[in-house]
Amino acid sequence: MNKYTDQTLNTLLSNFSIEEKNYNFKPLTDGFINDTFLVLADNVPLYVLQRINHNVFDNVAGLMNNVRDAFEHLIDTDYQDITLVKTHNGLSYLSTKNGEKAYWRVMTYINGSTAYNTTENAKIAFEAGKIISKFNILLQKANVDDYVDTIPRFHDLSLRKNQFEEALEKSTPEKRNTAESAILFAHKVLAQLSHIELSELPIRVCHNDTKLNNILFSKETEKALCLIDLDTLMRGYFLYDFGDAIRTIVNTAPEDEKNHDKITFNKGLLDAFIDGLSANEPFLSKKEVETLAWGAVLMPFLHGIRALTDYLNGNIYYKVAYENQNLDRSSSLFAFTQKALDNFTYMKNTISEKLIPVDIG
Repeated sequence: MNKYTDQTLNTLLSNFSIEEKNYNFKPLTDGFINDTFLVLADNVPLYVLQRINHNVFDNVAGLMNNVRDAFEHLIDTDYQDITLVKTHNGLSYLSTKNGEKAYWRVMTYINGSTAYNTTENAKIAFEAGKIISKFNILLQKANVDDYVDTIPRFHDLSLRKNQFEEALEKSTPEKRNTAESAILFAHKVLAQLSHIELSELPIRVCHNDTKLNNILFSKETEKALCLIDLDTLMRGYFLYDFGDAIRTIVNTAPEDEKNHDKITFNKGLLDAFIDGLSANEPFLSKKEVETLAWGAVLMPFLHGIRALTDYLNGNIYYKVAYENQNLDRSSSLFAFTQKALDNFTYMKNTISEKLIPVDIG
């Protein structure tokens, strides 16, 4: 991101409907996909400027339509709204073609907010559950047919299985030998997940990437404010959002933790998170409640098998700092997947006790 000078970014900002002045910029490096900058005036943060990675999200117009429509529904006294700043032409994003093609957007910044990668705080877990359920409740009013799939088949297990098997067939004997235990685990869990019937679940407008650091909290009160990084906002099943949250909230270790003894399935944090989900009005169908626990197995496994596939393919998708990093990522995610399986009955019982299903037709 160093190629963007303050002068360059100020020139970009001049295309948007904000006060013209000389702004300063602070790169935000938590995200791995887009180039993101905090926009400051007199050291006060006012906006977030992002370059959308159109290599990952090739339908920028559709993506921005998803975000724009969602923002119109995400309005509630218990949900902090974020505003898209329009260009002078009334558009929700800016397309530039001088030299390198790029797409830019500007959003309002929520002052006094913060995010966490992991937590051991039950209140944070509760608030995460509460804001995720509020997010999904508010988006029930959205028309799912108006939303494009920004990453087609993003959480499609059959696609990830086929990609894994193709990579396994083409990989070197050395890689297969090194990854033997991960490969065996992948085959075992693929068989266990094959019986899950998703077609009976209602299709919702979901976030699809509800890891803990995609939730903003108040620094002062620890209240959850809203969800961010809506580029994966598209049609899906609620168990996707449930599972991604569980894998980053119930596990108090970093996602790439090499010492698997540190990878946890914290039942107290699970209970708090599900209490948060139930703090708003009920919104899940009977079938959703019955299958919800599988989300906590499916989502870490999907991320793990994608990392394993990339390792077998020679590390062509994820950035790696060393040769076996994708294998280490996969092993860590698989370790949590196993812990979710070990605690499956507890999780299922807790969900059935705390979440009241509704008849949604």
